[in-house]
Amino acid sequence: MFVDSHCHLSFPELVADQDAVLERMRQAGVSAAVNVCVRMDEFEQILALAESQPDIFATVGVHPDQSEGEEPGVEQLVERAVHPKVLAIGETGLDYYRLKEPLDWQRERFRVHIRAAREAGKPLVVHTRSAPDDTLRILKEERADQAGGVMHCFTESLEFALEALELGFYISFSGIVTFRNAGALQVVAQRVPADRLLIETDAPYLSPVPYRGKVNEPARVAVVAQKLAELRSQPVEAIASATSQNFLTLFRPPASETLPFGMFPAGEGNRIMQGRG
Repeated sequence: MFVDSHCHLSFPELVADQDAVLERMRQAGVSAAVNVCVRMDEFEQILALAESQPDIFATVGVHPDQSEGEEPGVEQLVERAVHPKVLAIGETGLDYYRLKEPLDWQRERFRVHIRAAREAGKPLVVHTRSAPDDTLRILKEERADQAGGVMHCFTESLEFALEALELGFYISFSGIVTFRNAGALQVVAQRVPADRLLIETDAPYLSPVPYRGKVNEPARVAVVAQKLAELRSQPVEAIASATSQNFLTLFRPPASETLPFGMFPAGEGNRIMQGRG
């Protein structure tokens, strides 16, 4: 059993074939997926899908790249996060890769999302690109450790990962970890503790090898798990167990008999990953 902790099922590339995408996800043994919000005007669509599918969950937030559209305040984010199927605030963060200074609006948006997460009691989904120092600085200044969260689609250094772990964050790996030029990232993937490890697709982007260049989808999170198993010299079942347990611990989804999480008692994934199974 796998969990795709970050995907975008409401993006056009996947909406056109959504029923088939969900069926392939389930056939691949992916028992849940978090459909991540990047704009406020898509939130209702994301929530509707989560309400209609027992194994799909939602977040609420505005991506750091979004320079137009509704700019939510803390109150609006907290209000939407009350829904039991909204598991997190985000994705939020900093992205200096394409956008140039002045980016005070982006940093302020990040602060607003952190404050909302603390008030709502929900974790953060953090996107960071080309902004490691500011990302960590703002997380610390805003006491993000009180909310916790995940560094999604991780591509930063081992040093960054260690600081994020100190703040109580989880580290999530995408298909990038399967790429030939991902040697440094693969070292990080070997070092992240089993109880802080998550997997994702970021679909429709970042298809893992051997699907690179094709539209990604949640079913392929199993390929990411297989690569992590290879890197960490563990059976893929151990990766599935640990990351599924970590999903439950971080996001605390509402109980549902339709999700077979009961096969992994609390801590079982960590016990297996540590070689005591």
